[in-house]
Amino acid sequence: MYEIEFHHYADEEMKAAAVYYEERVTGLGGDFLDEVKHGLDRIRQFPLLWPIYEGEYRRYLLKRFPYGLIYRIETEKIFIIAVAHLHRKPRYWKGRG
Repeated sequence: MYEIEFHHYADEEMKAAAVYYEERVTGLGGDFLDEVKHGLDRIRQFPLLWPIYEGEYRRYLLKRFPYGLIYRIETEKIFIIAVAHLHRKPRYWKGRG
């Protein structure tokens, strides 16, 4: 099974979103992180299930939150390039490697 690796900006995005939600409603930040974890588990199990989004990248959409996990499949890992809000700056992450 694949390992998951985050681009450092993707990790920052995930943490910032969790803080944002937690500031709004106690426990909501944890719910966000739980849903991200669920998405990562699904991607790890079935990496080819989600369609090509852009070039070599695929996108898993969170169910409860307006975010997508943008990732590419590498030889031994899944690389998360962005934890992207779906209604802000589309494709802003394309400059990341």
